[in-house]
Amino acid sequence: MSPDSLLGQWVSHFSYFITVFLMMAGLYIVIARGNLIKKLVGLSIFQTSVYLLYVAPSKLLNGTAPILSPQYQQYSNPLPHVLILTAIVVGVATLALGLALVVRIREAYGSIDEDEILEAEEERRRVSEDR
Repeated sequence: MSPDSLLGQWVSHFSYFITVFLMMAGLYIVIARGNLIKKLVGLSIFQTSVYLLYVAPSKLLNGTAPILSPQYQQYSNPLPHVLILTAIVVGVATLALGLALVVRIREAYGSIDEDEILEAEEERRRVSEDR
């Protein structure tokens, strides 16, 4: 294989590399961070990678809208794009709910750090057992 063909194959799969990178970055943020806002950002990055995973391969070069015409031979399927648009709306609603829960957790525990919340919950449990 020539170096040009290897580069061409790498470029043709560039969207998959970006997708895998975003997935791993989002998953790492969710697992490694204790701050609830950072976890929500990680989930949002992970969701974005899933959107890219569905949309990138569905785009056809020289494809047109699926309107039957004798002058066009190749049509692009709009279904993946419509599904991702719906997923984006659901993702925004889920993120808003997550942020609202973080606000309520902050009001209840005085922190949005996971370790501090668990310590405060353990302290509340000990106090209730002592009574």
